[in-house]
Amino acid sequence: MQGVRDKQRSVRLIFFILIVLFFLFFMADLLLGSVIIPFKQIFRAFSSSLDITESTRIIVLEFRLPKAFTAVLTGAALSLSGLQMQTVFRNPLAGPYVLGISAGASLGVAVFVLGFSSVLAYGIFSAAGAWSLALVAWGGAFLVMLLVLFVSTRVHDIMTLLILGILFSSAVSAIVSIMQYFSSESMLKAFVIWTMGSLGSVTKSQLAVLAPSIGAGILLAFLKIKDLNAFLLGEEYARSLGVSVKSSRVVIFLSASLLAGTITAFCGPVGFIGIAVPHLCRVLFKTTDHLVLVPAVIITGSIVMLFSDMVSQLPGMQTTLPINSVTALIGIPVIIWMIVKNRKFVSVS
Repeated sequence: MQGVRDKQRSVRLIFFILIVLFFLFFMADLLLGSVIIPFKQIFRAFSSSLDITESTRIIVLEFRLPKAFTAVLTGAALSLSGLQMQTVFRNPLAGPYVLGISAGASLGVAVFVLGFSSVLAYGIFSAAGAWSLALVAWGGAFLVMLLVLFVSTRVHDIMTLLILGILFSSAVSAIVSIMQYFSSESMLKAFVIWTMGSLGSVTKSQLAVLAPSIGAGILLAFLKIKDLNAFLLGEEYARSLGVSVKSSRVVIFLSASLLAGTITAFCGPVGFIGIAVPHLCRVLFKTTDHLVLVPAVIITGSIVMLFSDMVSQLPGMQTTLPINSVTALIGIPVIIWMIVKNRKFVSVS
């Protein structure tokens, strides 16, 4: 009994530290950039204080605040999507990037951007354009997930299923490459820049679509926490507990597609966060209980993305690095460290 209490205290302490780090990193993301803004000026930007220039207020409220919110949503969504995929497939390498969810969303965006350039004239930065972009990304992501789900009913070997997911991703990427080959120069440039990933290009109208979409995906994940715990010991065990495996998997895949697809639509295909953060949380909390892991990956993923955003800004310089490159440089060492330390990935079951 004492051991249980100690573990609960340890979990609460880690959550407290993570929440403090979250707020520190969020404020730091507002402070740092090509122009370093003093801490006091940040608070004055939110008030009607006259002791602040209009340019500083615009930088904080129009650029850095939406970008920081986007970083939070991106980290939370990709990490939670990765956790769900690793649990359902009981494979430590599963994730939105590996299983082709991001590639499917990229296909939807490619069709929208490269195939319907006239739509762009209407503007993807309008509210209706933002919803259109999100819808095609969801459609592409969910289509790939349905293919993986269909194959999973016939192929019961998890590693084979993972390989097939990678093949689906490669096939989708090939289709996107063909579309790029036949697209116009201006559309191709826009799409290539999009593939590099960016948090700063998300507008307020897009954020108005991004936030509720991610919120819906997170809500679905919370509703399926008990089912995710049941999946840890296999589908047969889940059935013995009265879990409707098929309907559960559809809801979980819908959640993962919403989360990863929305982020891919507006921020580009951001990789490695979905694989690395769930493992990091399992090591940190020493548990596989999704009642702990779901909120843990949301907070930790947000912190990692806020840190990645700060690094990509190269504080004090005008240059901004592609966020996809930064997350790869952060995520890959974490995965390598876990492999070297544990000789294998932390088990998902």
